[in-house]
Amino acid sequence: MASGIPSKKMREEAICSICLNLMDEPMSISCGHSYCHLCIMGFIESISLTQPEKSTCPQCRVPFQVDSLRPNKQLGGLIEVIKELERKKICEEHGEQLQVFCEDEGQLICWRCERAPQHKGHTTALIEDVCQGYKEKLQKAVTKLRQLEEECMNSMAFTTRQITEWKKKVETQREEIQFGFKTLQRFLHEEEKSFLWKLEKEEEQILKRLRANEAWLKQKSCALKNHILELEEKCQGSAQELLQDVKDTLSKSLAVMLETPEAVSLEPSVVCNVPELYLDVRKRLRSYQVDVTLDPDTAHHELVLSEDRRQVTRGPPWEDLDPSSRRFKAFPCVLGCEIFISGKHYFEVDVGEGTAWDLGVCLESVQRGVGMEQKPEFGFWAIRLSRKKGYVALTSSPTYLQLRDNPVLVGIFLDYEAGIVSFYNMTTGSHIFTFPKSSFSGTLRPYFQVYQYSPLFLPPPDE
Repeated sequence: MASGIPSKKMREEAICSICLNLMDEPMSISCGHSYCHLCIMGFIESISLTQPEKSTCPQCRVPFQVDSLRPNKQLGGLIEVIKELERKKICEEHGEQLQVFCEDEGQLICWRCERAPQHKGHTTALIEDVCQGYKEKLQKAVTKLRQLEEECMNSMAFTTRQITEWKKKVETQREEIQFGFKTLQRFLHEEEKSFLWKLEKEEEQILKRLRANEAWLKQKSCALKNHILELEEKCQGSAQELLQDVKDTLSKSLAVMLETPEAVSLEPSVVCNVPELYLDVRKRLRSYQVDVTLDPDTAHHELVLSEDRRQVTRGPPWEDLDPSSRRFKAFPCVLGCEIFISGKHYFEVDVGEGTAWDLGVCLESVQRGVGMEQKPEFGFWAIRLSRKKGYVALTSSPTYLQLRDNPVLVGIFLDYEAGIVSFYNMTTGSHIFTFPKSSFSGTLRPYFQVYQYSPLFLPPPDE
């Protein structure tokens, strides 16, 4: 390497061990080490706070006096030479100026590098000849990047506007929901007061009539008692007293009649069916209705599906069915074709006058052979009509249901995210049962178990 060329070793020697940069105004201490003027003064100041009487070299820890600091002009001059040579882009290997550009390597080289074996056959040119071309390319790149930056800023501004707009819409929707429910609550509260007032008035009127009847009956009872006493006294008297006006007395006694009080109906005429009149359960549920049909590949070998796959009945075993692993084997069950992995879904089942059935949803991965148990912990959420036990929710421990009316049309509602499965009597629009909240993971499907003489029918959503 040519003399005066700043080798890596020279540069390392000119580095301040405090700030790790080329020294600025290098100062030497008594041990011979040098540092930037500002760096060593700052070091001394920090040391004086904890050890005011002495300072030690940051490198070798040899004590030194502050007045021993001396400018290292020779090192300062060498540092200026290093800076000047670095500014001139000198080839570190040959000490020549970098005036040639190698297209293949994409780097600056000197004339000696150009003749070296590692650049043999490469396309090279003087810096002055290629600089303008690359400058134009860089300017085009800058133009493109600025366009992209502008597009990015526009997209960011658009997204910011979207965020603001979305927040406003959500807030508006929140206010509408709150207002709607407050209005409904006020309405229901006023209606409640109105119906209770009407019921109270009817109670007062009927009680008034009943108490009037009670008073009349008490009066009649008292008159009858007096008449009985009069006859008993007559019987206990002498024969002359008994026979005195006896025919007139008997005639009056036989003419006594007990008039029936005015009949009063004990059925209140003020009736309010809140679910049907105000909450409109049917309309709300049917807004989530899906068209469910039966999956023949899952049907037990004793089940017969209609051609449109909407009706299933229990019959004699089929002998030529394929032994699919998806088919139920332990119980006469079948799944719906539809799958539920998110959202809210609702479907209806016409159970007719059937005396036994299972309805609900289950995980697609449930056990279908021996060992199958219809419980939530095994992936089943269903209710059952049993000939012996009546209506039962198939919870971990069976929950027996007391229904006011026997449902002919049963609605099943699933809210996947909320973990809710609910059942409704759509004949009356009343709630039957809701399973305790679950945490669903996996695919859910409609589930049916069919019994003898109890076919199930899946009506289309528009019926």
